[in-house]
Amino acid sequence: MIELTVLMPCLNEAETVGACVRKALAYLARSQIAGEVLVSDNGSTDGSQGVARSLGARVVSVPSTGYGAAVLGGLDAARGRYVIMGDADDSYDFSQLDPFMNELRKGYDLVVGNRFAGGVAVGAMPFLHRWLGNPVLSFLGRQFCKAEIRDFHCGLRGFRTEAMQNLGLQATGMEFASEMIVRSALAGLSIAEVPTTLHKDGRSRPPHMRTWRDGWRHLRLLLSFWARNGRLRRLRPRSSRSPCKPEALRQIKSAGRSPA
Repeated sequence: MIELTVLMPCLNEAETVGACVRKALAYLARSQIAGEVLVSDNGSTDGSQGVARSLGARVVSVPSTGYGAAVLGGLDAARGRYVIMGDADDSYDFSQLDPFMNELRKGYDLVVGNRFAGGVAVGAMPFLHRWLGNPVLSFLGRQFCKAEIRDFHCGLRGFRTEAMQNLGLQATGMEFASEMIVRSALAGLSIAEVPTTLHKDGRSRPPHMRTWRDGWRHLRLLLSFWARNGRLRRLRPRSSRSPCKPEALRQIKSAGRSPA
């Protein structure tokens, strides 16, 4: 049985996906974990798929565009009991996944990295993202769903595969990162946060993220959940392992499709 799938959503990362795959495979071997490296490719035209396959990764093609679509495609294809996902741009160190595995094995459903606790290397995060966008949106997320997560947008996170597959995640863009945490919290899943380091990525091209467009998509998604479930903040008790009452999950399931 495969215990861990290391999942990497990928779009034109031929420069860096090889380094990520090598680090992940080395981690699995060193830790003696039965696992796989899965690259969920979102239509790369630079040969990323071939690089990943040549090093031992399994590659699945996801025709629907967007970060969230790539993750969802990988989630559907994952064979591991747990998934640890991270960007294929070499900004996260896939050889240092023990903090995530330790918490998953303790029974947590979702384990999110905190880059502000673990360190942000010089040049690794744009000024607006570090000092405005991420802090503000993470603050709003904590208010809306009472998930005590300080870094809503960290791309390195682990989760129990079955728990995520049953959440009804739908966002196809960058706002998927927020949707995962909000839906997990409102569904009463247990959530932990661990320090992780963000390194400067190894790409020579600009990042896929668009500051204002993607920031608005995150905000719009948070507002949509608040509009549907805002009153729950005053009704449910605080709990780090069971953030909301069971009726919240029923409301989430009946609320319909989140905006993408």
